[in-house]
Amino acid sequence: MRRTLLAFAVVPFILASSAFAGDAEIKAAQTVIDSQLKAFIANDGATAYSYAAPNVKRIFPTVDTFMNMVTNGYAPVRQPQNYSFGKVQQTGPTSIVQQVLIVGPDGKDYEAVYTLEQQPDGSFQITGCSLRASTSVST
Repeated sequence: MRRTLLAFAVVPFILASSAFAGDAEIKAAQTVIDSQLKAFIANDGATAYSYAAPNVKRIFPTVDTFMNMVTNGYAPVRQPQNYSFGKVQQTGPTSIVQQVLIVGPDGKDYEAVYTLEQQPDGSFQITGCSLRASTSVST
């Protein structure tokens, strides 16, 4: 009987612990996105580039090529007037998809969907970003 009670007492603790671990990972991923957006706003290409995952750095091997791509293809991400985090999904133990609602430099609403992967050192880095005009009201 004692073993059964102990098992029931431990299960909620384990479930709660895994939920907190997910929350911590999501917060870490959001911090990476926020830091990169702030670096873009500050025109700090080197810092913005530091949040890119190895797969992105293979395609854009220098800060300049990366910043040119962002400037020419992702103006709302490069110079947001405002942004806030939307829906988030942890798609695996080391991968997160995060929606970011952005008011672009043109005053229009956009939705950026970031993918992030946890690296061997435990940090999260951005593996991709898709951008589209949004039909929602900005926050």
